[in-house]
Amino acid sequence: MLSEQSAATVRATLPAVGGALGEITERFYAGMFKARPELLRDLFNRGNQAAGTQREALAGSIAAFATHLLAHPDTRPDAMLGRIAHKHASLGITPDQYAIVHEHLFAAIAEVLGEAVTPEVAAAWEEVYWLMANALVAIEKRLYEEQGGPGWREWEVVERVTETADVVSFRLRPADGGPVQDFRPGQYVSVRVALDDGARQIRQYSLSGAPGPDERQFSVKRVHEDGTPEGEVSGHLHARVRAGDVLELSEAYGDLVLDAEPGTPLLLASAGIGVTPMTAMLAHLAGHGHDAPVTVVHGDRSPADHALRVDHEAYAAKLPDAAVHLFYEQDVPAGASTGYVDLTGVPVAAGTRAYLCGPLPFMRRVREQLLGKGVAPADIHYEVFGPDLWLAKQG
Repeated sequence: MLSEQSAATVRATLPAVGGALGEITERFYAGMFKARPELLRDLFNRGNQAAGTQREALAGSIAAFATHLLAHPDTRPDAMLGRIAHKHASLGITPDQYAIVHEHLFAAIAEVLGEAVTPEVAAAWEEVYWLMANALVAIEKRLYEEQGGPGWREWEVVERVTETADVVSFRLRPADGGPVQDFRPGQYVSVRVALDDGARQIRQYSLSGAPGPDERQFSVKRVHEDGTPEGEVSGHLHARVRAGDVLELSEAYGDLVLDAEPGTPLLLASAGIGVTPMTAMLAHLAGHGHDAPVTVVHGDRSPADHALRVDHEAYAAKLPDAAVHLFYEQDVPAGASTGYVDLTGVPVAAGTRAYLCGPLPFMRRVREQLLGKGVAPADIHYEVFGPDLWLAKQG
């Protein structure tokens, strides 16, 4: 809970601080990486830093947290904090690193706002920071305890499968032959690779197969959008990694997981590579005899671009009460629809619990349509690949 004195100060200064957060976070990262270059080399995603998306996500989360403290002083935004904590745990973030962030973040605040940062203002925003940081540390501690602590494990690639021209799947087993912990369908792992310049970059990939006794499967889309640099980790995995190679993986994390009573109607909506966690969910539902209605919605450029299409449709076909709605922009086969995903003609059962994964505009559009069909906001869950800009781009 934010103290009354700090709450008054934060309320008075939130417009100024919030308006400057973009510049503050830009200077924060520049200062921190200058002092600690190993953090950019071996922990932070260099692609997101170059694109500025990580700065947007950090600014959005700080503003959202402060706003929540003012509006609901007796509660925490646990959904937002949980999503951040899962990502941090997959990276192996430790409590001492929050002190490093504090040092450079508050140096940037003082640099940008200058004399406006009085001792009273600094104290109030420090209270906000440590309320958020300590909450994350506590959640991450619990996650580490559940997974046996932070750390990396070597996994051997036992099969590489070409799914589309731009997507490959990797099936792996522990290189040490030891037991494999269960994961919840929808979760992801961090993958750490050594690049040619000596950096050890980390990326998260959703597990795209059902939980198995001794294997993991994740699928990687090669990032090479027009006008942007090719993704250095996705490019490395596509070009270099074959069966017999060894990769470093974290345990599974992520809060977009199936969490509904057996009789709950479900809707799994995806676009593009967002199909990966949905395929794992469908595999789980098919393997456990889920008999309530399941609505499967997917959008893609074409059937040839629809990664895991065979598995996606096959798992849905095993369910006794499933409806599949596919949307393609070109080469549309019989039974599919033309264009972007549109739920206008898609029946949605009362009490549906929805799971979304794909580009942010897609998820916003689908969420709006679901709300219009009477789905409760608390029953709509989403996963963002990369920095979570949902909050950063509100308003």
